[in-house]
Amino acid sequence: MNSVQNSVKQSVLYVDDESQNLTSFRAAFRRQFKVYTAQSGQEGLEILKHNEIAVIITDQRMPEMTGVQFLEKVIPDFPDTVRMILTGFSDVEAIIRAINTGRVFRYVTKPWDENELRMTIDNACHFYDLQQRNKKLLNELQQKITEQEKTLRLFRKYVPVEVVDKALSASEDSIFEGETREVSVIFCDIRGFTAFSERFAPREVVACLNYYYSLMTDCVKRHNGLVNQFVGDEVFASFGALVPNLNNEYNAVSCALDMIGKVKDFNEEITRIVGQDAHLNIGVGINSGVVVAGNLGSEDRIEFSITGDTVNTGKRIETLTRDHPNTILISDSVYHKVKDKIAVSPWDPVQVKGKAELLQVYELKNLL
Repeated sequence: MNSVQNSVKQSVLYVDDESQNLTSFRAAFRRQFKVYTAQSGQEGLEILKHNEIAVIITDQRMPEMTGVQFLEKVIPDFPDTVRMILTGFSDVEAIIRAINTGRVFRYVTKPWDENELRMTIDNACHFYDLQQRNKKLLNELQQKITEQEKTLRLFRKYVPVEVVDKALSASEDSIFEGETREVSVIFCDIRGFTAFSERFAPREVVACLNYYYSLMTDCVKRHNGLVNQFVGDEVFASFGALVPNLNNEYNAVSCALDMIGKVKDFNEEITRIVGQDAHLNIGVGINSGVVVAGNLGSEDRIEFSITGDTVNTGKRIETLTRDHPNTILISDSVYHKVKDKIAVSPWDPVQVKGKAELLQVYELKNLL
């Protein structure tokens, strides 16, 4: 880029304690550059405070401070300005040391040749332009990264972080591939919430639900589970869907007991929100078995899901708690995996929708 071709002249500051040198410099370069001059380093600093300067050229030998000292003072506040120095041969070694430490971009020996100096200044202006463009690009890149990180953080509020990380690490072709997994599933539902919600304003109902979701999600995470879905006032969670775990059943029953333990906190918060005593309860159903885990959907919309009879049966077990407040029911498959670690009360075999055979379930009391 040639400065003569630029519609906007670059600003050049020339510092020299001899006024005739300032006059000569201004006369030689004012057509190509916007020239500022100063007779001392201190005067030069004042000019820098009020003007954007692309290039500084300073004489080395000046009474108040040397050229190198002046340029050292410039660096902290004006690091992007290109710094050059005029010097006699007797000072060359000191200037080279300054170049090696990054304080000086280039030096020009005195007396300077006008054409050679013009080319040097033009190169320095070009270097300054490149710095500014790179700085702008880096700022834009950082802004994009910040925006993407914000989007990813927001996305992780809608989609479990484990699902996001798995999707980001998968290839475009493999993102829809399902996997067969042994998992435990939990369904947790609020009893009587529909009737409760009809008595209060939508904003209050949403606040109650959000607190409930927060409590239950913390329980699931604490026991190495994954919240798959919020459906109305129901929480659907799984254990072992993304990462195989030998303790799926134990994690699930521990989580369910934790959920029941949060009912008191839930009712206290609801009372605070709606201004009336709340006495809501929950019911929990747990099942274990084989599922297909993976992303379902289309190119426009996908959702991590686990499907199979294990999931459907888990939901059916949860519905059996409808008339039994704060009850946890587990399937036979869960019971036999953790029977030495839990206390239960067996129910008589029950008929559930979609099952031809009677289902054996157990009411979970506590851990041993």
